[in-house]
Amino acid sequence: MRVLVAGATGAVGRQLLPRLEAAGHEVIGISRRGPRPVDVLDAGAVRRAVAEAAPDAVVHQLTDLGGADGAANNRVRVEGTRNLVDAARAAGVGRIVAQSISWAYAPGDAPADESVPLDGTEELPRARIVAGVRALEAVVSELSEAVVLRYGILYGPGTWYAPGGAVAAALAGDPEARFLGSTAADASVSSFVHVADAADAAVRALAWPSGAYNVVDDDPAAGHDWLPVLAEALGVPAPPRTEGRTPWARGAVNARARALGWDPARPSWRTGFTDQGV
Repeated sequence: MRVLVAGATGAVGRQLLPRLEAAGHEVIGISRRGPRPVDVLDAGAVRRAVAEAAPDAVVHQLTDLGGADGAANNRVRVEGTRNLVDAARAAGVGRIVAQSISWAYAPGDAPADESVPLDGTEELPRARIVAGVRALEAVVSELSEAVVLRYGILYGPGTWYAPGGAVAAALAGDPEARFLGSTAADASVSSFVHVADAADAAVRALAWPSGAYNVVDDDPAAGHDWLPVLAEALGVPAPPRTEGRTPWARGAVNARARALGWDPARPSWRTGFTDQGV
């Protein structure tokens, strides 16, 4: 299969390209930087890039997280996705695999499966984040074969949670550290996934039925459980344990993706944080 990867130089994209090639696919990567620079917010440039690539499928791994600017990332989700889908349709591409997130679900007490609706909150800034996710997922679903991968919090090379990354700096007390996330060691539950496992899911998803899939490890956990383990792995101080829980911070379950053969090499952050790889 001829596959165009949008976001080829991102944390997942860098893991994804060699895996697609190893699986026998012909791969064309585009991003804002690199050998094929394309600004996803430039509709004309995106249309030309997709037409030139003439892919059988598009994999959407586009984000704008370098500056920890939620508004910029949301713009990529909304406008960038619109441009990419329009370009795919114009080029006759019907299949897309797109990156989404697994922490946009409505509040609840248990980890969410894909039947749980997205959060209907009007509270900002979460309402804007969920609106961006909802828009992304709706737009990619306009194509005849659309798979949405709702990733857990990404860790591993190139992420905020890697050694020397923004989370390590924040835990070490650096006031300049910037990332979108929390270092509260409370009862709020998160689900993680290593970038290599996220990339593996994207390769497999080229053959999955249309729909949404949680791509998370097997171990949803409260902040007061995972933060001390992460801090030890990063060699920085652990934050003090606190009380309380954010109602929507419930984690997610991966049964649907696992049923289709996805088997994360790092099934838990408990060992994954100390084995983040390069």
